[in-house]
Amino acid sequence: MNFKTSEQLYKKGLKHLVGAVNSPVRAFASVGGNPLFIKKAKGTRITDVDNNDYVDYVLSYGPMILGHRHKKVQNAIDKALKNGYTFGASTKNEIKLAKIVCNAFPGMDKVRFVNSGTEAVLSGIRLARAFTGKDKIIKFAGCYHGHQDALLVAAGSGLATLSMPGSKGVPEGAVKNTLIATYNDIESVKAHFKKHNDIAGVIIEPVGGNMGVVIPQNNFLKELKELTKSHHALLIADEVMTGFRSKFGGAQEIFDVEADITCLGKVVGGGFPVGAYGARNEIMEMVAPLGGMYQAGTLSGNPIAMAAGIATLKELERQNPYQYFEEIGSILEVILTEKAKEYGVDISVNRFGSMLNPFFKKGAVTDFEEAQQSDTKKFAVFFWEMIKNGVFLPPSQFEAWFLSSAISERDLDITARAIDRGMKAVSEMK
Repeated sequence: MNFKTSEQLYKKGLKHLVGAVNSPVRAFASVGGNPLFIKKAKGTRITDVDNNDYVDYVLSYGPMILGHRHKKVQNAIDKALKNGYTFGASTKNEIKLAKIVCNAFPGMDKVRFVNSGTEAVLSGIRLARAFTGKDKIIKFAGCYHGHQDALLVAAGSGLATLSMPGSKGVPEGAVKNTLIATYNDIESVKAHFKKHNDIAGVIIEPVGGNMGVVIPQNNFLKELKELTKSHHALLIADEVMTGFRSKFGGAQEIFDVEADITCLGKVVGGGFPVGAYGARNEIMEMVAPLGGMYQAGTLSGNPIAMAAGIATLKELERQNPYQYFEEIGSILEVILTEKAKEYGVDISVNRFGSMLNPFFKKGAVTDFEEAQQSDTKKFAVFFWEMIKNGVFLPPSQFEAWFLSSAISERDLDITARAIDRGMKAVSEMK
């Protein structure tokens, strides 16, 4: 497989782009080699500038849940474009999409659209502080909630991929009210509440998607909800990755837990730059113009993104692909496990609905510390073998693979052959 044009673009990009990329994980730092430059995508396939074709399990890190350029979504975008790109004013489709999102999440009466998952989370945290009148926030090691200063500690995927403990440029004062707990360890959360009486909320990915895929164990989320409620703090669910991926709504409902504030990402905009945060009326009415918590954005509720979001969620609800996701995810899990066993490679596969991840290690992965025990060198060999055999994966051991409803038997056959060759290559490492 030839990557010559990608290599040329990478060298050219180094002059005016930082590392020739606009997001660190795209730099392929943990897997080596030059990053791939993509030209186009359709359905389950993505094509690079050298015309190499891949089955795509990145899916723009989740939002292309129907596959790329789904006909109904494309038509909605084309229609909206004819009326203009952005107005800095309200449109009817904002109301339509808000109704769809609120109806999908029990306990969400109102929603505010923003421009990214990062913006949704930082706004949700500000809202929790405004509503409770408290300052401190508990987050979990390995959960990534965007690149805002207050949460850029023990933040999973990107930082773990680059072996960075945090970020330069973040002053101590910015994280003084951030407390770190261990995912799936309720006692680590209780310890913070015992020590501090000014905790505004706890933020969590209901299923950890930025340290691989890590599932909550033993009613962890239920206990977390009870704990926050008893201490008059709010539970903030970051469903930027998990929103609409396990059911039409959120992962929190799968675990029978209702968050006080829910943060969502690009899937509600059909892959366009969109985020959202929502909650029950008494919380959301703290937000301007109804209340004193200020948050604004000229491009919030962008008409193109709203049109794409409505079309995506309507089609997703019509398809109801969640049983299909379960079946396909189970098939991939079996293939990964059996091929690893055949070639004597230690892996642990975690899966939740349409998200999965093979960790190159022995034993279960239930938190960030266990995820970090993975052999990233083995993953790098596996990654490139998958690429060479036509499968596009996230270039990090600590990122989830995503499924789209467009995936076919042929896609699975290609993936199975690639996994076979990938595990074989890992087994032959010196």
